[in-house]
Amino acid sequence: MREPFVYITFDDGPTEECTEWILSTLSDFDAKATFFCVGANAAAHPELMQQIQAHGHTLGNHTMHHERGTKTEKKTYFESIHQTGELIDSKLFRPPYGRIPMKYTSEVRKEYDILMWTWLSYDYDQTVPIETILNSAQSIKAGDIIVLHDNKKSFERLKVILPQLLEIIRAKNLGFKAISS
Repeated sequence: MREPFVYITFDDGPTEECTEWILSTLSDFDAKATFFCVGANAAAHPELMQQIQAHGHTLGNHTMHHERGTKTEKKTYFESIHQTGELIDSKLFRPPYGRIPMKYTSEVRKEYDILMWTWLSYDYDQTVPIETILNSAQSIKAGDIIVLHDNKKSFERLKVILPQLLEIIRAKNLGFKAISS
């Protein structure tokens, strides 16, 4: 039997525009999450990284500059992961765009747990109506890993989606857990 929890995750941050609002909203729901941070953003905003951890959330590696693994030379991709690993103490890794070449996975798995998702919010996609996203959220169940985005591009939509999504999950009597590495 599955635990009665879901795992909220955020990709791309931390960002000045969004992270503090996300942390406040999660706090309102007593929800813990996992933040897959871009190394350049982590380096630029160490105070936000500290806030994320101070709120009891966990961190994961999302490469240094959000490199697309399918279009990045292997050496460059692994340098990006390792640079970010020097900034973020975590064994969790999520490849940007949710894609990683099969020939890279075994090497990444030597150091990291590759963590994908079971429910994609589409908060970044302006062509997907918010109502469609929230209707789709009705299918969320215990054990699901939900991905949202901590970036400027998604923020206006996230401000509508996140509180309602958290309400939908809470109405299902599900709790929120961060993923530990």
